[in-house]
Amino acid sequence: MNNHIPVMLQEVMATLRPRSGATYLDATFGGGGYAAAILAAADCTLWAIDRDPDAIARGATLAARYPGRLHLVHARFGDMLDSLAARGVTQLDGVVMDLGVSSFQLDEAERGFSFRADGPLDMRMGRDGPSAAQLVNTLPEAELARIIAEFGEERHARRVARAILRARAEAPIETTARLAEIVRRAVPRDPSGIDGATRSFQALRIAVNDELGEVERGLAAAMHLLAPGGRLVVVAFHSLEDRIVKRAMAEATGRAGGASRHDPAALLSRTASDFALLTPRALRPGGAETDANPRSRSARLRALERLAPSSPQVHA
Repeated sequence: MNNHIPVMLQEVMATLRPRSGATYLDATFGGGGYAAAILAAADCTLWAIDRDPDAIARGATLAARYPGRLHLVHARFGDMLDSLAARGVTQLDGVVMDLGVSSFQLDEAERGFSFRADGPLDMRMGRDGPSAAQLVNTLPEAELARIIAEFGEERHARRVARAILRARAEAPIETTARLAEIVRRAVPRDPSGIDGATRSFQALRIAVNDELGEVERGLAAAMHLLAPGGRLVVVAFHSLEDRIVKRAMAEATGRAGGASRHDPAALLSRTASDFALLTPRALRPGGAETDANPRSRSARLRALERLAPSSPQVHA
């Protein structure tokens, strides 16, 4: 785990600014890279959540290195309010959320997240609920097409869904290699070089894990938990998640509504906010990082800070 370097680590740390005596949450523990950096940067307390029991087990080594400072919680980050409240934590000085799939999950063929190596068609982050195999073998064609179009942004979703139904009529689809081949045959070759199975695999993974719902619940909970001066730092990896993060932070900071910035009335209607946006535009990884880690190319970092309550006005 010591060798795990998370995406945009320098930018995350510069934005989070850990300080001694404070309490933080790594809402997506994964390989423990952010957690290790936070614990090394300041004499603080860190809570870390992950829905994957393997990630929690891997964290034992790091917890032993920082006795009494790192507390691991096996839970979904969308449930962080209840999970932390049960442990007496009701306020945080900072939260970091990395919404990407863990490298450990992608690299373990038996988890079924990737078509790069053949494995059982699973994709469950928490090992509970229906697997990807159950979805592709039982859902009606229209629902499969909807999932692939909505969560994978796949233009040929109907063709993919039809191909899946034809294939499963012959034999259940149980491996990543078979599903990938079915999808590739159903879609035209992408001129950008992206594997034809990429979007459909993303869609199924999002559906299996309710990832977008988790993001919405997690963002709302994290903002609720932030103490004055507390910061929320989020790294997203695809447009669906990034849009949710961007919208949630815009709403929290009074920037939402979609009205034109050239409309004075729209500007006047903005209400005072408890939060300030720290990233008017999303931060991107540098060239050196994307060269070293191609998975980082699509990363977007957005952050906000809870403002200290304004002093009450004194009337004469």
